Amino acid sequence: MGTGAESGQNKRLAAYSGARVLITGGAGLIGSALARRLAGLGAEILLLDSMVPEAGGNPANLADIREQVRLNIADIRDTAALRHLLRDCDFLFNLAGQTSHLDSMQAPEYDLAVNCTAQLQLLEACRAVAPRVSIVHAGTRQIYGRPVYLPVDEKHPLRPVDINGVNKMAGEAYHLLFHDVYGIETRSLRLTNVYGPGMRIQDARQNFLGIWLRRVLEGAEFELWGGEQRRELLFVEDAVEAFLHAAVSRETAGLALNVGGGEPYSLLALAETLVRVNGCGEFVRREFPDERKRIDIGDFITDDTRFREVTGWAPYIGLDAGLWRSLDYYRRHFDEYVSRT
Repeated sequence: MGTGAESGQNKRLAAYSGARVLITGGAGLIGSALARRLAGLGAEILLLDSMVPEAGGNPANLADIREQVRLNIADIRDTAALRHLLRDCDFLFNLAGQTSHLDSMQAPEYDLAVNCTAQLQLLEACRAVAPRVSIVHAGTRQIYGRPVYLPVDEKHPLRPVDINGVNKMAGEAYHLLFHDVYGIETRSLRLTNVYGPGMRIQDARQNFLGIWLRRVLEGAEFELWGGEQRRELLFVEDAVEAFLHAAVSRETAGLALNVGGGEPYSLLALAETLVRVNGCGEFVRREFPDERKRIDIGDFITDDTRFREVTGWAPYIGLDAGLWRSLDYYRRHFDEYVSRT
């Protein structure tokens, strides 16, 4: 990207100086990284997070910015808390959600409550007390299901393979509807696998890479299911820049846009890269467990041309650098993310 484009992007981000920003899911992977970046831009930052043990929120994610944010421990379904926090809000980054695909199949009503019903309640609260707020919803590429063609653009059919995908699709649709009907400035980013310092590594609830990181740092073998499937990974700091640029871009309002990563890798290549970057490690290839195989989507490669053209955004952190930074972080903070009980 040229100097002129970078200068234009920096001017757009100046909109956050002095702005009142609410981040739901603010103690999680993306939310905490977004808060850290916004603190540097001079924003007033409010965080809402339920801190449910099975979700991604972790106090360690906020340790270095505790004095620069206000954390409100509440559920996104708490409409009274939402209305209070939304008053006079300029930007809302809506990251709260249930992310585990397997959990959604085992507890579908909870997934419905968080990823669908609560999204509608949040938008109603915005309509009531903050109709001029600029909203970015954290969507997911999971709503496309098994690709009919590659790379997958926004015209691809939507056919989720699990309950989480169906509910995330509905939550996104509510956001776009409130733009079309009520004029609220919403948009949704359909994200690929986001990773980096601050992600959940206790288990695979956030994504498969979390448990891989834990195992290699423990010196234990991790499991690779299949291996041929191709995936992209998006480093958390690159994801943060995508959210920031989306929120200040009127051209994105009312749209659902793909946000991919860099070069796609097979899962086997990802496993080998992790071991190489760590300097050691072992993994074993196994067949997919039946409950996982039913909801696996196979190869997925994102076409995010439209988002890049509208915002000028592009990812900058390559896989080796992102994995090294993640491993380095968890070597220093492992006990804050892994429970031994």
